[in-house]
Amino acid sequence: MQSPVLHCSPVSVLQKSAFHRSQTLDYKNGYALPRRPRVGIGQDPLLANQLSQSELDQLASLYPTLTYGQPRPSAPSDFIPAHVAFDKKVLRFDGYFQQEVLGSPDEQYRVRPVVVFYYLEDDSMAVVEPAQENSGLPQGKLIKRQRLPKNDQGDHYLWTDLNRASDLCVYGTTYRLTHCDAFTQEFLESQGVELKEPEEIPADPYTERRAQPPRSYVTPSDFDRLRQFLTMDRKVLRFYAMWDHSDSLYGETRAVIVQYYLVDDSVEIREVHQPNSGRDPFPVLLRRQRVPKHTHAPANSFPTCVLEISDQEVREYLSPRDFKIGETITIMGHRFLLYNCDKFTRHYYQEQLGETHPAPLEVNKTQGEEAKMDIPPYNGFGSLEDSLQNCLSLIPEPPKKDLIKMLENDHKVLRYEARLDSQNPQDNGRRFVLSYYLANDMISIFEPPVRNSGIIGGKFLEKARIPKPGSTMDNPIYYSPADLFIGARVEVFGHRFILTDADRYVLNYLETISEHIPEETLSSLRQKLKDMPEHQSQPGESPVPAVQLTVQLSQHYRHTQNSYLGTITVICCYFLY
Repeated sequence: MQSPVLHCSPVSVLQKSAFHRSQTLDYKNGYALPRRPRVGIGQDPLLANQLSQSELDQLASLYPTLTYGQPRPSAPSDFIPAHVAFDKKVLRFDGYFQQEVLGSPDEQYRVRPVVVFYYLEDDSMAVVEPAQENSGLPQGKLIKRQRLPKNDQGDHYLWTDLNRASDLCVYGTTYRLTHCDAFTQEFLESQGVELKEPEEIPADPYTERRAQPPRSYVTPSDFDRLRQFLTMDRKVLRFYAMWDHSDSLYGETRAVIVQYYLVDDSVEIREVHQPNSGRDPFPVLLRRQRVPKHTHAPANSFPTCVLEISDQEVREYLSPRDFKIGETITIMGHRFLLYNCDKFTRHYYQEQLGETHPAPLEVNKTQGEEAKMDIPPYNGFGSLEDSLQNCLSLIPEPPKKDLIKMLENDHKVLRYEARLDSQNPQDNGRRFVLSYYLANDMISIFEPPVRNSGIIGGKFLEKARIPKPGSTMDNPIYYSPADLFIGARVEVFGHRFILTDADRYVLNYLETISEHIPEETLSSLRQKLKDMPEHQSQPGESPVPAVQLTVQLSQHYRHTQNSYLGTITVICCYFLY
């Protein structure tokens, strides 16, 4: 019998040059497939029977049988309860929930961070909010340790329901789980749970608004303010400019003076007021202050209603190099055209800055034509003078009166007798007393009462200024003593009166001012008073002259006054008793 050749013999080993194992994996059409080795180490053919893959799998699943029978079964492992296996093992998740805020204009909701603990030993959970100092909110344990219900069917939350970037709804509140600790991540991954990407807890809007901005420190400048004060005190650059704001409503061009104070680099603008310009006596257009030239853009949270700008927001202020003759400079949003400067300003620019200002510009300082005020037509209410005061001033004042005329002609009244010129036969025989008051050029008319006439006498016209017929309402011409002569027709608000007689005092007064009275007026009065003796009337006219009518008028007033006093006396006696 031939003995088998051992592959590990020294002779065969020395004759081999390749000792690698054969490849057992292969790719076919892009798929990895197992491949049974056909040769061994050193490319020696394998003498074992070629088995199929199914046979190899079957051999792998078989257990070897001992010589002396089947093996004894191994002892079962010890049982470990859950409260022992998962004792002190807690899953921790970080999260937050949004609490709605009602009735507050500053915030709509609050973001409150929480920590969710899951106890593996009994599947209980607890929700705790970390306490913050001076928060003013009840914080701490929000939900005590218990099994939390998942739905209405009686199910409870398990650790398989928890994951990052997921919601946890408990008792009407939705908690958003954002992150977990290392132990929780390791435990879930070991159980085959695929964790989501962690999230960041959003910032609380109210907390951000209340947060204090970081302090900023500004290094003091090396500029010597004391030296500037000592050398530049009472030195002012003066520019003459025109303020152009014609693009605004009722805008115009005004002359102003721009003053630059070298002691503190401040600017002041003063208006040049002309006499009787009608403007308020406040010449300062811009108070003395430093004017910013370039500023930083304000933040979105900066209130637009605040006009004050701090030094931190200003990048550069106006300096003397920004003021040049012939150029327009913008100060506080207004444009100023510099057209001239004084002698000191020119000398300062030439000595200190090495610049020479050009010659003064010719500007038109004349104002435009003033618009004429159109007086509206008279509406008939009140007197013309009172109505005109409403058009001349915002707060109307009483019309001015001629005080000298009122003092000289006080209690001077010219009385005339007149009859009514009417087509109505009932007006025949009606007599009137026309009184002309020299103090204010007013006329009043009184009708003496006549017994059994059927006409109630008394005051026919209150004191008023009567315009002459043919005059306009805007420029009326009133009756004067020169227009009142015997036979004259006086038209009073649609009623025409004919003067038939006058007092002797009328003629005496008009003769003292004969240079202002027409001759025909004086001659008519002289003829009437000369031809007719006193207390006598012409046939066909009123049988009572003006003097007697005046006496009747006085008696009528006295009788009325006595009746009024008697009535008051009776009433007083009635209340006393």
